[in-house]
Amino acid sequence: MSSVPPSLRTIRKRARSLGRGDRIFLTVLIGIPLAALLFFVWLPALASIALSFTTWDGIELTDIQWIGLENYKEIFTNYPPFWPAVQHNVIWLLFTALLPTPFGIFLAYQLDRKIRFTRIYQTAIFLPMVLSLAVVGFIWEIIYNPDTGLLNGLLNSVGSSEHIDWLGNPDLNLWAVLVASAWRHTGYIMILYLAGLKGFDPALKEAASLDGANGRQTFLRVVFPALKPVNIIILVVTVMESLRAFDIVYVLGGGVGSKPGMELLSLLITDNIIGESSHIGYGSALAVILLLVSLAAIGTFLFQTVRKEDQ
Repeated sequence: MSSVPPSLRTIRKRARSLGRGDRIFLTVLIGIPLAALLFFVWLPALASIALSFTTWDGIELTDIQWIGLENYKEIFTNYPPFWPAVQHNVIWLLFTALLPTPFGIFLAYQLDRKIRFTRIYQTAIFLPMVLSLAVVGFIWEIIYNPDTGLLNGLLNSVGSSEHIDWLGNPDLNLWAVLVASAWRHTGYIMILYLAGLKGFDPALKEAASLDGANGRQTFLRVVFPALKPVNIIILVVTVMESLRAFDIVYVLGGGVGSKPGMELLSLLITDNIIGESSHIGYGSALAVILLLVSLAAIGTFLFQTVRKEDQ
């Protein structure tokens, strides 16, 4: 007795149907990360937005007092560290965008040309990215030590007798931290751009070469425009790295309490929330400002991505 083969609709219905164990597994697989995201990210973010309109010392919940926009008015008018912190964040962004980011792109383009020992170079340049920013900070703290540090030792070997306090001098410490951050950021950008170059059609390079374009012209007029999605990702990464800079500055700056010349928005938030004199309202308002700037950068990236897909 021949059996009737099931219809295509029945096969699809069976494929879509999940057993009880499968549903439980998917619920756990999706539910736990969503619950963690809600509990550790969105709830604190919403709480910070609410607390930014209050004054609170962080001890008794009954001491929370609603003051409206007073924290924001105080930040923009009578809060001296805010504008230096904004200026330093802008300097951080410009430095990162103009030096380590283009250098990382340059290294990626050179390594993509199949030079000898490419793998060794990639590993050596990317190695700082494997380390956390705190570890990078400890490494550069040893390098910048005014008495036994490597940098002053090199200066002494060429005849300089001056012991420069790289992290204590307010005219130098921000730039010293930027160099340490650039050491790590360069490898990150190199790997991102190298991944984009691996998916680039080499026929376009050959066509440009046949048209008489040299290496620089090929990169600027063919490769760089074609890798626009990667360029946007690198731009967003650079902006986000500049805004959330904290770990390495915290280590090199000696902990909570910004040194003169090292003020950043992230450090001001930490100082006001967990510092000796807690001002949760101020810190939350600063966190909201930083959140809005970060959302603007992320929103730009998403807008560019969606528009590209629509086209």
